[in-house]
Amino acid sequence: MFDVLMYLFETYIHSDADVMVEQDELTDELSRAGFDKEEIDKALDWLERLANLHDSEREVYVTASAQGSMRIYAPQELARLSTECRGFLLFLEQAQVLNAETREICIERLLELDKPDIELDDLKWVVMMVLFNVPGSENAYQQMEELVFDESDGVIH
Repeated sequence: MFDVLMYLFETYIHSDADVMVEQDELTDELSRAGFDKEEIDKALDWLERLANLHDSEREVYVTASAQGSMRIYAPQELARLSTECRGFLLFLEQAQVLNAETREICIERLLELDKPDIELDDLKWVVMMVLFNVPGSENAYQQMEELVFDESDGVIH
């Protein structure tokens, strides 16, 4: 499923291609690209739930965190999100790329992936997808894009 999401994001979103594609046409294109029908359906459902989050459930995330509060992870979150991932989420929040609302949306979307272990690169792409879909997060999306694509090779002293 994650490979389908990555393909869609890179093909349609990141490349500024026409985003308005009929779902049947998109499913056919993804099938021709070699993706399994079940994985395509899961990915499209994942994206649909992401799109619906900022409509119906957004108010839950807005009131979920008070200023200066600390995020405590549930056992199922700890099992799937490594220390590295949790640390990066905290970094993004401290750098004001994420706020409490977008952090919670990212965690919810990460846990919906069909991957037993979520890697840091997976997290970065999900954060980009979330920020792209949350109105008013254009600057945060740009910052995240720079973090993902402008990573330097080697150690900075």
